Amino acid sequence: MISKTYAPQEIEDKWYSYWIENKYFRSTPNPDKEPYTIVIPPPNVTGVLHMGHMLNNTIQDILIRKARMEGKEACWVPGTDHASIATEAKVVAMLKERGINKRDLTRDEFLEYCWEWTHKYGGIILKQLRKLGASCDWDRTRFTMEPDLYDSVIDVFIDLYHKGEIYRGHRMVNWDPQALTTVSDEEVIMKEVNQKLVYLRYPLAVENGGGSMEEGVVIATTRPETIMADAAICVNPNDERYQHLIGKQVLIPLINRAIPVIADDYVEMEFGTGCLKVTPAHDTNDYELGKRHNLPIIDLLNEDGTLNEKAQILVGEDRFIARKKIVKLLEESGNLVKTEEYKSNVGHSERTNVVIEPRISEQWFLKMEKISKPAFDNVMNDTVQLIPPKFKNTYRHWMENVRDWNISRQLWWGHRIPAYYLNDGTIIIAKSKREALRKAQHEHQLFALTEEDLTQDPDVLDTWFSSWLWPISVFNGIKEPDNEEVNYYYPTNDLVTAPEILFFWVARMIIAGYEYRGNYPFKNVYLTGIVRDKLGRKMSKSLGNSPDPIDLIDQYGADSIRTGMLFSSQAGNDLPYDDKLIEQGRNFGNKIWNAFRLVKGWNVDGSIGSPDGSKLAIDWFESKLNQTLLEVQDHFSKFRISDSLNSVYKLIWDDFCAQYLEMIKPNFEQPIDQATYDATLDFFDRLMRLLHPFMPFITEEIWQNILERKDKESICIAPFPQPESVNQEILSDFDIFFELVSSIRNLRNAKNISPKTVLPLAIKTDNAARYQQLESLIQKLANVESVAYVNKEGEGTSFRVKSDEFFINLADELDVEAERENLQKELQYTLGFLASVKSKLSNERFVQNAKGDVVEKERQKQADAEAKIETLKEALVRLG
Repeated sequence: MISKTYAPQEIEDKWYSYWIENKYFRSTPNPDKEPYTIVIPPPNVTGVLHMGHMLNNTIQDILIRKARMEGKEACWVPGTDHASIATEAKVVAMLKERGINKRDLTRDEFLEYCWEWTHKYGGIILKQLRKLGASCDWDRTRFTMEPDLYDSVIDVFIDLYHKGEIYRGHRMVNWDPQALTTVSDEEVIMKEVNQKLVYLRYPLAVENGGGSMEEGVVIATTRPETIMADAAICVNPNDERYQHLIGKQVLIPLINRAIPVIADDYVEMEFGTGCLKVTPAHDTNDYELGKRHNLPIIDLLNEDGTLNEKAQILVGEDRFIARKKIVKLLEESGNLVKTEEYKSNVGHSERTNVVIEPRISEQWFLKMEKISKPAFDNVMNDTVQLIPPKFKNTYRHWMENVRDWNISRQLWWGHRIPAYYLNDGTIIIAKSKREALRKAQHEHQLFALTEEDLTQDPDVLDTWFSSWLWPISVFNGIKEPDNEEVNYYYPTNDLVTAPEILFFWVARMIIAGYEYRGNYPFKNVYLTGIVRDKLGRKMSKSLGNSPDPIDLIDQYGADSIRTGMLFSSQAGNDLPYDDKLIEQGRNFGNKIWNAFRLVKGWNVDGSIGSPDGSKLAIDWFESKLNQTLLEVQDHFSKFRISDSLNSVYKLIWDDFCAQYLEMIKPNFEQPIDQATYDATLDFFDRLMRLLHPFMPFITEEIWQNILERKDKESICIAPFPQPESVNQEILSDFDIFFELVSSIRNLRNAKNISPKTVLPLAIKTDNAARYQQLESLIQKLANVESVAYVNKEGEGTSFRVKSDEFFINLADELDVEAERENLQKELQYTLGFLASVKSKLSNERFVQNAKGDVVEKERQKQADAEAKIETLKEALVRLG
């Protein structure tokens, strides 16, 4: 017995357990089948499901389920990323609650807590993806810190170092003063903040003729706390205001250290005062300027953002407290000219939300210019396709301006850099301390060394340095480059990810693919949009504008969420989320459920024949289904996943439920013939298989109720329906038929005539055969008692569909005087409308200057109005 209402909460867990128990998602290399492989963008081990994950993983699941049904060896590899910064922050917070400070722990002790946290919380997001219906091969779940993947990262570092591609050096980096580590560019979030623009005067040094405070230069800065690290004042060489000062010295306020005035075209004369303080240790652009002019680098900040002894004043103060205090000191000293309110974009750490400091630091770098070339060329020539292709321009810009990659992080949780230092600073690169000792003894002839003489680099590698190997390392392709799995599954087929990591992850995976497999890691990159709220803001839990996905699934069911997320989600375009989309998905599920209950509730009589109308309806829907299958096939080939769903939605809701079932359903308490019933169940079977990748749970439930379930049988592995021939003639005929029925129904509504009232219909046409075959369906759906064919004007109200004219005699049903009055009003209105169109077309200036299609639309309006006027006049004549 099929329940009255569809209850997703009751069936989703049931079917997911069934799929897992029967290993429908499991994949092993099969030389007789074409592989189809997706690797999941590994969510952070700290993560929980958010709306972006919902959209991304729904699309991946649609692709993998469709491939599985198409008979391919479908393999979706799940896993998580160790997320160095985020995980350390979580663990430090956990320890703080226990009254423990990280600095009081050894590295090994801290790592034990990291593993404790990871084992307890690290799999949450993967469990949540099961609620969504994600059909991953869970036996393949990988983690970037598991032994094989860890070893792969270390092996790659050693390989690239020996190739001369990795080096150690001092560079300007993004520094997180709370996490105490460098962070990559993609982990820096620019935010507009309110600041003060501080104008202060640097007096001219006495030896340069300085005297009163008015002599010297005025600069404007938002960072007065860094003036003690200034190395120069820079002006534009073409700025006449300051040419007399170039080469002279000014004094830094408060500490009175003399610095030179230099000239460089970099300075914009119109910006601020036209004078720029140059602080090479604390600004990326100043650093480059300092290199050009050989300026000293004075770093006055400690790792935690407090001022050190080089500041000379306010030592030990936090940078932001020092900023406030120094403004007061400048005012007291007479060096403060004024302050202004100022808004600017300031970089914040994505993980800790603190303001990033540009900082000179000794770090490990990977040279990018040579290694990235194949990845650049093969995206530009579409060997790897970006979808939508508009992102090629972004990719081009990044890759043409690629900088060496800072791959070291000052953390403990992660892949530790395999570099060992001798007391004299000599670097030994090796996989272990024992191997480093052997190298030192045999390659450097230092036979007296012991392991105690070696110190391993304390840093770990950037998290991206492990995830860039993901499509290879999940198949153990670094450690065993010729193993069966990597040879079968690599390269993978499609990657679904977000555009904001196009360079930082996607490009780097392509780089690694060509470096270590000589081939791309995936053929297509489908770039999703950002899920936004009604105000256009990115959905996030911190803003409080994002619903909890698990709560949504519990309330609406996973199928509703999946379809709701996709109804307005074009590739690369942001998704404007609205609860109404989810409700639309739920309503769609209910519509399907009720339609199935309707069909299964019919009494079937095997002794009666099929009505001609039912046979015709079956033929029509067969062609409509095949036409839609061709559309869906085309949409999928172009990664128009949302368009695919909308095509299926229209087919089921409009064509199947609203039209087909109405045409074939038996009259009240009458049975249906066996052939029509069987054809309808066959349609249901194919429709559920077509819909399954989008709505896996309800389709499995219905599919199992169509057929008596056999052991280990599931719609998951049922064949995806394939298009057959399309009868365009019957589709065209039925388009006219549906418009005719709609026109009659609209006429009833306009005239307040009951749907139960049987009406006569006359047709004036050159193609009577078209309507003769449809007569039984016209009578059934439009409730007309007879269909007559006339060669001249018929009696009653008339309307047109395409080139044919239809007449319905409503004499017995109408108030003739009221109808005549309505027709007269409509005629007068249409005559007025025609006059306005003619006036516009008689205006030569309009006809000459307007676009051709605009003029043509006006001419079409004129023709339509003239035809309507004739019809109205004829109707008035018929009324007498």
